[in-house]
Amino acid sequence: MSTSTRTTTAAIAAPTLRRRSLFAMLALAAMPLSARARADTAPAIATVQQFNAALLATMKSGRQTGFAQRFEALTPAIDQAFDLRAVLAVSVGPSWAGLPQDQQTRLLDAFRRYTVASYVANFDNYAGQSFTVSPATRALGTDRLVVQSEIVPADGEATRLDYVMQQTAAGWKVVDVLAAGSISRVAMQRSDFRRILSSGGGEALLASLQHKTADLSGGALA
Repeated sequence: MSTSTRTTTAAIAAPTLRRRSLFAMLALAAMPLSARARADTAPAIATVQQFNAALLATMKSGRQTGFAQRFEALTPAIDQAFDLRAVLAVSVGPSWAGLPQDQQTRLLDAFRRYTVASYVANFDNYAGQSFTVSPATRALGTDRLVVQSEIVPADGEATRLDYVMQQTAAGWKVVDVLAAGSISRVAMQRSDFRRILSSGGGEALLASLQHKTADLSGGALA
């Protein structure tokens, strides 16, 4: 190839190479954004996966393991996955802020025990079920999203059990559970709690939570 031919070829190729380099740089610039978007939701999904694994272990323990023992085993998973203070505050409503600090503390402790007891009571049997978690999430504003999960029986139709997650200083936490993908546990609690509060105040709600916990545990948790 002659010198002039090489020069002409290089001159023609240069804009093409520059365009390719520009496209490559744009692609590289875009990659961190995509990775960040995936990484932002990954901890929320992981939280649900870990909680589902704890529920499955509780189910496999079954009724042959004492209620109190299953309660103790599941409690750390509830504490890790849920923002129970936020759930309780929303369930109680505006009157939460006006309750004395000591009463808030006692209500939170009773609500925590009630929440764990309700999961232990409702997930007490294993018959080949498994849990699935969708890699896709649904955004609810800037700091909330829904992680879609299902309980899959060994034979039959899967049941949706989605989790509303909120970004907190301690990471993504569950602030609501949607049975069948739409029935809000918090909304159901809100109706019940506010009815009790309107007739008997914070002490009546405390007594109700303690009574429900004792019923769920068959008296194992006084």
